[in-house]
Amino acid sequence: MNCRKTNIFRTLMCILTVLLWNTVPAEASVSSIIIDAESGEILSESNADELRYPASLTKLMTLYITFDALEKGIIKWDDKLPVSRRAANMSPSKIGVKKGEKIKVGDAVMALIVKSANDCAVVLAEGLGYSEENFAKTMTKVARELGMDNTTFFNASGLPNKKQKTTARDMALLGAAIYHHFPQYYKLFATKKFTYQGRTIYTHNHLLKTFKGADGMKTGFTNAAGYNIVTSAERNGHRVIAVTMGHRMLKQRDKKVASMMEKGLQKLALNAQTQENIMTADSQSPLQNTSHEDMAANSLSASNSNDQTAWGIQVGAFSNYAKARNYALDIKNELIKKADDKIIDVEPYQTGSAVVYRSKIIGFEKKEAKNICNRLQKSHKSCIVVAASKSELTLANRF
Repeated sequence: MNCRKTNIFRTLMCILTVLLWNTVPAEASVSSIIIDAESGEILSESNADELRYPASLTKLMTLYITFDALEKGIIKWDDKLPVSRRAANMSPSKIGVKKGEKIKVGDAVMALIVKSANDCAVVLAEGLGYSEENFAKTMTKVARELGMDNTTFFNASGLPNKKQKTTARDMALLGAAIYHHFPQYYKLFATKKFTYQGRTIYTHNHLLKTFKGADGMKTGFTNAAGYNIVTSAERNGHRVIAVTMGHRMLKQRDKKVASMMEKGLQKLALNAQTQENIMTADSQSPLQNTSHEDMAANSLSASNSNDQTAWGIQVGAFSNYAKARNYALDIKNELIKKADDKIIDVEPYQTGSAVVYRSKIIGFEKKEAKNICNRLQKSHKSCIVVAASKSELTLANRF
């Protein structure tokens, strides 16, 4: 509305609109969540399930699918993809590729991460899905596979579409999925600048410069969405992933997410110190020879009196995350019938100076978990029944 018009009614409406806007609290309806990147534990959340426009956070899913294609050998980093008329005509932000040109996959990926280039998002979508519309269907399918139940995609860039919605919780899941599933590519999100055809292009993510330990991930903005961000930071072995969406001003968004990460990292450091103190005390007690299996059984026995409705089976413990997840997937796919709705959970456990990753399959009724565990043990597979925590985000299977 143009408030310079002389029409009295229009002027009054402008004044009323401005007054109403200025009386809305700066943080009204903002959605936020922060998680421990390793365990998925939710450290804090606010309106995390409110539907919102993702804006350029959409590109995280475009990148997730691209990383998967690279890992599977469907495409290679130096492959050149054609630029269509549609890609070349995308609105800014973009790097300005021309119709008929070709761009390397690696350059397109870096353009998405650093520049949030809409033209390169379409190049990747068309290169992998033949059309952006078809690629968007794959994006939604993958979102469901990852447990992003409230997210629907209709384009690869995040440009305005009224039907394209997500939540802060779903975006935290996506950030965690990229971190865990593609660690070899995750490090790219820390890039502050890259060079393309002689031009140096700088990042939109100011947290990389201003927040100690920040190393990713993606910013986003449209008028309808407001200022959004998914970001991550690591200090002293602790990592958080934070999401905040719907801010009216960029500075408000960055200040909010910096505060979230600071508090989250402090909380994880305090928890680790407390755990270390407990373990030190335990090592001096008669229980120092208790095995991990006995500890898990004691934990289960103590929780039997609670009205827990979510249960799982722990099938192993490994020295790294990938082995733990892959083993749980093998057990689920080969030995458990009707397991489509069951979720793989990998829980890091500190033991002395080492970290052990516990493989779990969760989503059972208590009796069902016991029966399956008995069957696994009969086939000489290690297994214990555990109460599943409801206070953490859990990644579903890789598609």
